[in-house]
Amino acid sequence: MPVEIVENLWIHLPDGRQLAARVWLPETRPAPAILEYLPYRKRDGTAPRDETTHPVFAEAGYACVRVDITGTGDSQGQFDDEYSEQELRDGEAVLDWIASQDWSDGNIGMIGISWGGFNGLQMAWRRPPALKAVVSVASTVDRYADDIHFMGGCLLSDNVNWGSQMFAYLTRPADPELRSDWREDWLARLENVPFSTADWLRHPTRDAFWKHGSVSEDWSAIQAPVLAITGWADAYVNAPPALAANLTVPAKAMIGPWEHRYAHISKLDARDFHSEVIGWFDRWLKGQKNGAEDLPAYRAYMQEHFNPTPQNGSRKGRWIAEAEWPSPRVQDQTWHLSPAGFAGAPTEGEVIVATAANVGARGGYFCPGMRIDNELPDDQAADDALSVCFDSAVMRTPLELLGRARLKIRFSVDKPVAQLVARLCDLSPGGVSQRITYRALNLCHYRSHETPEALRPGQVYEAEVVLNECAHRLRAGHTLRLALSGSYWPIIWPAPQAAQVTLHLAGCALQLPVRAIQEEIAPAAPGPALDFPLLDAEQLRAPASQSNRAIDRDGTEVLETFDDYGKTRDPYHDMIVGSNVRMRYAVHPDDPATARFDTTWSFTFERDDWQVSIETECTMRCDTENFYLYRKLCATEGSAQTKVLTKEWSETIRRGLL
Repeated sequence: MPVEIVENLWIHLPDGRQLAARVWLPETRPAPAILEYLPYRKRDGTAPRDETTHPVFAEAGYACVRVDITGTGDSQGQFDDEYSEQELRDGEAVLDWIASQDWSDGNIGMIGISWGGFNGLQMAWRRPPALKAVVSVASTVDRYADDIHFMGGCLLSDNVNWGSQMFAYLTRPADPELRSDWREDWLARLENVPFSTADWLRHPTRDAFWKHGSVSEDWSAIQAPVLAITGWADAYVNAPPALAANLTVPAKAMIGPWEHRYAHISKLDARDFHSEVIGWFDRWLKGQKNGAEDLPAYRAYMQEHFNPTPQNGSRKGRWIAEAEWPSPRVQDQTWHLSPAGFAGAPTEGEVIVATAANVGARGGYFCPGMRIDNELPDDQAADDALSVCFDSAVMRTPLELLGRARLKIRFSVDKPVAQLVARLCDLSPGGVSQRITYRALNLCHYRSHETPEALRPGQVYEAEVVLNECAHRLRAGHTLRLALSGSYWPIIWPAPQAAQVTLHLAGCALQLPVRAIQEEIAPAAPGPALDFPLLDAEQLRAPASQSNRAIDRDGTEVLETFDDYGKTRDPYHDMIVGSNVRMRYAVHPDDPATARFDTTWSFTFERDDWQVSIETECTMRCDTENFYLYRKLCATEGSAQTKVLTKEWSETIRRGLL
């Protein structure tokens, strides 16, 4: 079916601003529409990925619309923050605009991964009349509990990493071919780019800032059917089963082995993403009786031990399905912590968790799929050796876990702020430790993420660590390990001081979501990835990735990474874009207050005699009382690289209970 591509359409908003859209139109019109709404630049940023999805959906009879959020890409206005009221209000106007076009039949679905997965759910929560279904990939239902900023009340280092990335992204200019005012607009973007890292860090608890856009605040508000997808190598694993369990409308969850990418372009066993999306929208936008509502509530790739490495590679496992979720085939088993590992009943005694600040070096990148390679969790044995471990007996028969394990603890501390990080690992007979799942808890949040409190040394508290979702089969001969540490750097920003956490074992137990091993229902697994189009871009510089570890003279452990995303010429409009990023994480094992993050992003844009370049630098360091944030921007223009703007910012933010 022929597809018409409209390189740019202007969407007029009620306040006079215009948002830029790229549109793929099917031969038969009017047609239902699919919206993807992002800040990542349709013109170049997501163009390679868009080429693999929207033409396929258009051939299946959908008008596909890819829109740049306000102040990004070619859209007018000033960007303010992720998932802001402005973004969502504009999104409602975009849906109204699409519904009013002569090529649209008024029925619209939203699709997206990460940002687009978030705002698809958030838009559904607002119930705009034209939005009839959502496909949400790698998203969250709770912006405080399960995003890139905090985990269990602990600060994620990706808060500054992601803030630094957005800082770089938001400085990029609109395309002069589409915006005659591009230079004036670019200068405004450069001068007014939000200091997002600082803005987010000012909200260390689950306050109204994070509740905005968290659809878990009212599950019943979503009335559009939702297909929620993610991968086990991704950071966003908790949302799909939560949506399947809590929405009052049709909702289906699917989790494969994938990283932070659409399944058909995953480097970890690519699968057929297109048929899943088209089938879902065919049911809810076209009204086809194709059985989408009868899919299993939860389809998952049940992983097994595969000798993990940081590099992308194949996974071992099989697809399973649960007809309903929660499933009666999954029951909690309680394993009590004991000095010897685990016991069938509570045991007396104490165990002290007092670990170095560098535990976590084998944990990989928080959200694999955003770098080129070298970002997955490695063999955890080295981190296990620095942790306090509780090992099961060797498995005589296989054990399958599906869901979220819960660690209940009774504890005391010697510092007012302390963390506990729990990992479940599959230990092979050869001693290779594969991380199954993990979760961190700021123990000051033992009672609430909204009203944490400083801990009193020596006082006994109780808390629960709800680990991230998992699906894992331990084979006979393997051992289940619970590894506990007071740090997990560089994923988790360390506590201000090295703390000693005393576990009072009589009140400590691990609840495991054990899945009955019996005859399977049909798993309805996605098939192999279908053929799909690729952007025929001219590669002028190949992508490359490096990752190096070192120990400085004073004992500081350093991780340095470099990702060159290459340089390409777009075949549609001839823009040449190049980019790269360097990151450096450092901490001294004996002093968590030495934690530091540095990054530099570089972008170049050119076409004929038009050239601009942008370089951004960001640093975050700390002491026991404060976080110190710094950023710098340098933008140039022309072949002589004439300076357009150089600007520096700095912020000091009190740590409080972080």
